[in-house]
Amino acid sequence: MRVRTFELRLIAVALSAGWTLVAAAVLLAYRPGGPFDLVVVAAAGLPILVALAGLAWPPVARGGTAFAAICWLGLGTLLILVPSIAGVLAQLVARGPQTLLPSAEAAYPWMLALLGTSLFSGLGLARRRLGETALRRRRLVRGTLFGVAATAVVSASFTGAAIGNELALRDRAAPGSRFGPTDPTIEPPTCDEPVRAGTTARVDVRVTGDVDRAPLGSVDVRGVRDGDDYRWLAYVATSRELGQYGAARLGSREWRLDPASGWRTVASSGPASALDVAVLRATIESGTRPAAETIGISFVEGARARQCRVAIDGPSFVAAFPETRRLIGDVDVQYWRGELEYWVFADGELGRAAGAIGGAATGIVEGGIQARVQATMLATDRDRGHPVLAPTR
Repeated sequence: MRVRTFELRLIAVALSAGWTLVAAAVLLAYRPGGPFDLVVVAAAGLPILVALAGLAWPPVARGGTAFAAICWLGLGTLLILVPSIAGVLAQLVARGPQTLLPSAEAAYPWMLALLGTSLFSGLGLARRRLGETALRRRRLVRGTLFGVAATAVVSASFTGAAIGNELALRDRAAPGSRFGPTDPTIEPPTCDEPVRAGTTARVDVRVTGDVDRAPLGSVDVRGVRDGDDYRWLAYVATSRELGQYGAARLGSREWRLDPASGWRTVASSGPASALDVAVLRATIESGTRPAAETIGISFVEGARARQCRVAIDGPSFVAAFPETRRLIGDVDVQYWRGELEYWVFADGELGRAAGAIGGAATGIVEGGIQARVQATMLATDRDRGHPVLAPTR
């Protein structure tokens, strides 16, 4: 029994650590400025108390089947909790929506993790109160009732505080956003007005593709741009290539990075568009593609933007997202067609774009019929200081 108690307490420690990490992240990063900030933080710490109950009174069972079931309950809860922690950390770091549970899809993993933790601790409390000699069915019923009640109380407290804080902030401009101005009284330009790129920007691009729904891989680009100077790294994992690539330009000097040779100096090709400027010039600013559709006003991380959509052909898409070639090679995309959605923020600058294009898969995969490539671009922290440094070997 001592060995089983120790093993169950290890699971309880892991659950307590997971919920503590969630509460710490909310404490350090969740600061939208509402009247219930501290209440949300306090409610985020309630699951820790539930998990600690399981540490103090582990749900030990004498039968081998019952003990295995309890262990799987705790381990299964951990398997749900860990990826959920990663999700909320990414949201808080990215300064996403103020509401921590913005939809049922986002909330249900937390509900399952909380229910599993509550049942784990509830069975231990039932054993503590009823004694080891009580009927197993009584302990199971009492522990289940405690688990359901604890889940209801904790979830209602947390969601009520988070949503209440969001409602209190709905008429207040966000204090700041990496995407642009947050003043709701500033009207973004219409889709038929000229769009410009920021003087500087931090840019993230992701390109993925598939042939007949079989993935070709992905390319993740991260870089900074300051005027015509830029530097970016691309993490390539496709059916054609694997490794880290990059490019940099500083004044009249240019560099390229590939896995075989590292950074190397290359001949200057003159001023060329890159990153968000490439998207703007190839698909929006060309003058041959007026906005086909105005979708409406959107709020992106608190910043107000007008969402527009244009039709796009294959050559323009490849010019906007050159890393597409690492997925499809040198196939002819002249007859490929698709569309691009872009967001113009209140400062009149391009801050986000998402597009997809498709065509014949001839030359990409043997026997392939239909190929499709998707790309997204985020240009954030525009018009701020982003020094471009020369690469070093």
